[in-house]
Amino acid sequence: MTEAVIIQAVRTPIGAHGGVLKDVRPDDLAGLVIAEVVRRAGIDPASIEEVYFGCANQAGEDNRNVARMGALLAGLPTSVAAVTFNRLCASSLAAINAAARAIKAGEGEVYIAGGAESMTRAPWAVPKAESGFPWGNVTMYDTTLGWRLVNPKMEKAYGIDGMGETAENIREERPGISREEQDAFALESHRRAVAAIESGKFTEEIVPVQVPQRKGDPLTVDRDERPRKDTSLESLGRLKPAFRSGGTVTAGNSSGINDGAAAVLMMSAERASQLGLKPWARVVASAAAGVEPRTMGYGPIPATRKALERAGLRIEQIGLIELNEAFAVQALAVMKELGLR
Repeated sequence: MTEAVIIQAVRTPIGAHGGVLKDVRPDDLAGLVIAEVVRRAGIDPASIEEVYFGCANQAGEDNRNVARMGALLAGLPTSVAAVTFNRLCASSLAAINAAARAIKAGEGEVYIAGGAESMTRAPWAVPKAESGFPWGNVTMYDTTLGWRLVNPKMEKAYGIDGMGETAENIREERPGISREEQDAFALESHRRAVAAIESGKFTEEIVPVQVPQRKGDPLTVDRDERPRKDTSLESLGRLKPAFRSGGTVTAGNSSGINDGAAAVLMMSAERASQLGLKPWARVVASAAAGVEPRTMGYGPIPATRKALERAGLRIEQIGLIELNEAFAVQALAVMKELGLR
C-alpha cells in the first residue's frame, strides 16, 4: 500500500474569543494557511488533488464548503477540488486522516488538509418560521458552542448536555480527580505553552496574520493570545464552577474559545521522493470511536486503542503523545485510563 507522509505544516496564531483575530473571517484564515503551505513547499498548485478542511461551526462565514472558499482565496487553480469535514473538535484531524486514506488508496498523490474556525464570528441562528407572521416568541441560538435546533427525539434519548456539563459528568464518574489536580494540570499547560512561546519554538510554524485597523497600518499578529504567564494555582483556585453548582470545572481548567487555522501538505512517499522533499512524518494508522454523548470526552480512549491495534503497536512504544485538552478533568481521565499518568 502507498505510504502517506506529511511534508509541511503551518498555522496562524491562536486568537482568544473577541481578541486579536476577531475581525478576520474564517475563510480568510483558511486561505492564508493554504497559500503559505504551498509556498513553503514550493510545489505546483495544480498538482494538488484536493483540499480537505475541517470546520466545526459552518453556521456563518464558514458555511457552504469553507474548504473550497479557502482554496480559491489562496489562489489555487479552480481545478483543485475541496471538501469540508465536520467531526466537531476533531474536524481537522478527520480531514488529515481522510487525506491519508485517499493517498493510501491511490486516489491522489498530493493533498492539503487542515481546518479553520472563528468562534468569535459565529453568528446567532433563528429557526425558520412555518408561516410569514408567526405567533409567539422565537428563540435565538448562539452558534459559538453547543447544541442548537435539537431534535426532540435526540434530547429524549441522550439529553443535551453542553460541553462543560459533559466534563462535569466525567468528574462525577471519577471523583478521584480533584479540583486541585485539575487546576495543577491547567497551570502546567499554561506554563508549557508560555515557555514554548518565549523560547521561539512556535515561531517557524506560525504564519503572521495582518489585521486591518481603522486607522494606521495593519496589526501584525504572530503570537498565540490565550496562554497567560501570570496564571497561578492561587488565581485558578479563586475561580467559581462555570457549568454546574458545586462542580469543579472552571474557566481556568477548561480550554478557551478561540480563532485560528492550520494546514498540512500531504503526499505519497513516492511523489515526495520524486520532488526531492523530505517528509516530516508518515501516517501509520488512524481511528475514530463513539462513546456516550453525555461523557463525550472519553472518546480518545477507545479511538487510541483502535489506532494502536491497527498499527501493531503498544502505547509504551510511543515516544510523544498529543492529547486534546478540552477540559483538565477530561484529559486526566483519558491519561489515567490509558496508563499515561
